[in-house]
Amino acid sequence: MIKEELERQGRTKVWFAKSINRSDSTCYNIFNNNTIDTELLKVICKVLSHDFFKDLSEELNNQ
Repeated sequence: MIKEELERQGRTKVWFAKSINRSDSTCYNIFNNNTIDTELLKVICKVLSHDFFKDLSEELNNQ
């Protein structure tokens, strides 16, 4: 979801890494992992101006 939103906004992975104050390799791990720390997700939500918590909640409600 994060990678898709990043691409939708036309942002680069380098920009993303700098914006969340993480290394490039950490960002690639974010894209490939199935889990994420909620504090990190809060930062990502702010940086991308997108509520991933809402997306996840809606996904849970639709299951």
